[in-house]
Amino acid sequence: MLQNRRIVLGVSGGIAAYKACDLVSRLTKRGAQVRVVLTKHACEFVPPLTFETLSGGPAYTDAFERKFEIEHIALAKWAEAMVVAPATANALAKMAAGIADDLLSTTLLAVAAPLVVAPAMNAAMWRHPATQANAALLRSRGVRFVGPGTGHLACGDDGVGRMAEPQQIVDALEALFAAPACGYAGAEAVSAAASVQEGTPGGAAGFKEAGISASLSGKRVLVTAGPTVERIDPVRFITNRSSGKMGYAIAEAAARRGAEVVLVSGPVQLPCPAGVTRVMVESSAQLCAAVLDRAGDCDAVIQAAAPADFTPKTVAAHKIKKTGAGMALELVPTTDIARELGARKRPGQVLVAFAAETDDLVANARAKLARKNADLVVANDVTRPGAGFGADTNIVVLVTRGAARELPVMPKSQVAGAILDAVAALFEAQ
Repeated sequence: MLQNRRIVLGVSGGIAAYKACDLVSRLTKRGAQVRVVLTKHACEFVPPLTFETLSGGPAYTDAFERKFEIEHIALAKWAEAMVVAPATANALAKMAAGIADDLLSTTLLAVAAPLVVAPAMNAAMWRHPATQANAALLRSRGVRFVGPGTGHLACGDDGVGRMAEPQQIVDALEALFAAPACGYAGAEAVSAAASVQEGTPGGAAGFKEAGISASLSGKRVLVTAGPTVERIDPVRFITNRSSGKMGYAIAEAAARRGAEVVLVSGPVQLPCPAGVTRVMVESSAQLCAAVLDRAGDCDAVIQAAAPADFTPKTVAAHKIKKTGAGMALELVPTTDIARELGARKRPGQVLVAFAAETDDLVANARAKLARKNADLVVANDVTRPGAGFGADTNIVVLVTRGAARELPVMPKSQVAGAILDAVAALFEAQ
């Protein structure tokens, strides 16, 4: 998807600038044409020559250089996409305020191509209300955020503020160019995004018309993912084939749209998405407790997990030995988490349930919608090729009280986007 794509990379002055070297390398290996713009402080961390060597082209640092016509205008016109990685708190503030006092900030003010930013800073700086307000404003204008991630920071603290890994940024660019819903939209998209901010045409519809994902800035979203494990004895358990991929894709997409995301996950072999707070659980009872404890403070709860419907009545303290005879296992129902959420649902909250079916897809989904007091049911026929457990694609029907819309087979990342568009529309309709 990146072959011959023209990408301008802005590098601002943070220790994470070293990651930008890896990013340039990955982009050029995929055939992209990369031009790098560095701030004065970025040059203190990585010299321009390093980027020139990796990109095979010039690196720009001075608005008055004569390498590329009038640099900020020429680069802005040349770009099919622009990335700022790392994007420091200062860089985000300049972008939000429209300050243009160096080559990078003037290029950002002139560019009409889609813009992707990867924030990187101290956790306290990222949490500061000014930074959060700047990020929310940029998202409302259609800027796509990748990260920040959670982990050990250069200052010695642990928290949210790590720059997203280079491969995550590459993935975001490939998704941008791959899908019509989030592909290159040029100046028209930027103009449409600005009109959304001003209220015309407004909200999710305006973003969709512009080819920009509807923002969830300021929303608290709880996502569940993966299977549960119901223990029989210390070595045996009951589970299912859920991989967690759908739920993790939703959590990642919601974070990119500006939501504060908590992901409650059963046992899976997937990394925590950047910018997401993850709570790991094992059993259906633990999943229930974690969800009900947090759901009251959330604007949306998206239940993509596959909790067990039954659990052993008793759990053996020691491994059950094989005797040659049969064994009867008594099962009891687990708590219906979706029904509990529906009973506790507060005004303005959006509840999304999932329905994995093998027949009568829409009818079963509509029944579940009413039974669980949900606003949206994401239904799929797990017997269809491309829609089963563990697949990287899905085929779903989005069922609300007023409509049922079937989506074609698509990557789960794109399904996640469609689900979040529907959630944003439900917020607007309230």
